[in-house]
Amino acid sequence: MVDSHSIYLLVAATAAVIALILLITVVRLNPFLSIFLASLGLAAATRMPAANVVHSFEAGVGGILGHIAIVVALGTMLGKMMAESGAADRIAYTLIAAFGEKRIHWAMVLIGLVVGLPAFFEVGFVLLVPIAFTVARRTNTSLVFIGLPMVAGLSVVHGLVPPHPAAILAVSIFHADVGRTILYALVVGIPSAVLAGPLFARLIAPHVRLSAENPMAADFADRGEERALPGFWLAIFTVLLPVLLMLVGSWADAFAAKGTSINSALRLIGNDDMALLIGVLLSFLTLGKMRGFSRETILRFSNECLAPTATITLLVGAGGGFGRILQDSGVSQAIIAVAMQTHVSILLLAWILAAAMRLATGSATVAMTTAAGIVAPLALHTAGVRPELLAIATGAGSLIFSHVNDGGFWLVKEYFHMTVAQTLKTWSICETIISVAALVLTLGVAHVV
Repeated sequence: MVDSHSIYLLVAATAAVIALILLITVVRLNPFLSIFLASLGLAAATRMPAANVVHSFEAGVGGILGHIAIVVALGTMLGKMMAESGAADRIAYTLIAAFGEKRIHWAMVLIGLVVGLPAFFEVGFVLLVPIAFTVARRTNTSLVFIGLPMVAGLSVVHGLVPPHPAAILAVSIFHADVGRTILYALVVGIPSAVLAGPLFARLIAPHVRLSAENPMAADFADRGEERALPGFWLAIFTVLLPVLLMLVGSWADAFAAKGTSINSALRLIGNDDMALLIGVLLSFLTLGKMRGFSRETILRFSNECLAPTATITLLVGAGGGFGRILQDSGVSQAIIAVAMQTHVSILLLAWILAAAMRLATGSATVAMTTAAGIVAPLALHTAGVRPELLAIATGAGSLIFSHVNDGGFWLVKEYFHMTVAQTLKTWSICETIISVAALVLTLGVAHVV
């Protein structure tokens, strides 16, 4: 039986999330302040030691911003160079010509799947969002219709497919075969991305009316069709170079022995931050100097594009702080305790635990690694379940219903310029469709293999 204290913690966490949404949507309080106040309220309700409350929130903010702030800044600079040079226009025109305006959402889910393979969700998002803005503008279609397929593709490969760190760690914990895991993950992930991306976007886009004013889209605005545009392959090479470098870094051991200087160098340039830095510096040449922009103009581009990212960065960090309060207050442990009381198949248990941790912490990576660590000992005593499918079921659970304690939620909300309610019924539901569809497909594969 679950003790009364665990029930109390779950109720307190639910009340904190509801209060947070009401503060933003009804009271109209600044979202950063709303998240901070909800975090303090939850800490008080769960009787966290007063001396630890602010430190816990700060640790959560710092842990998230240490990575996200760099990614957003560098990705935005690269996006600005793509927009000003016409590279985003060129890629958008090529996609529209290849797929046609009526099928452009299929192109966006495809590019999300490809770019997302070696890149974290946040990295792929800031790389591709300028293209989404341009495609939506050129086809005169909703950003929801264009953007949801893109983020669905990115999310699927982030949560299910190695070599993403959480996925590869789950593979290691379950002693699964990497090659088979990738194969099964693609079999499960591609249909899930199709359902949550192009199909769901077509259904929901007509019901989401976005504001005509979008500060981020305006910052990446194209400059008209009359100018000469850079070549497609130069544009695509510039935007995909960071992705290629990350892919090389993840496969460093295949190119050079561990511990060697070459291996270390490959891992360094394949680091997310380093790969984006190299991509930005290349864009200054290929999309800057080669397009006739002066050093002063390039400097102005890289300076002025950062101003709109301040709010995004703060909100992503605040979401991390709220997630850390949820962990340190004991809510995460209470959720695990409740999930462990269920008597279900081990595949479903892995999904439930990962989903519970995702809802509590907001981090797919934390959810996946925590759930895998709990389920792995049980898997040793359970016959007939492939470890590869356990890894995929855990990843599927880690993607469910992204909400206000997830940095990705605020990233999508701010770039797409949606309200909290609109983000919940688009992005959050998109994530839930991926999670549930991937679980159902994994259970189906388990009956076949």
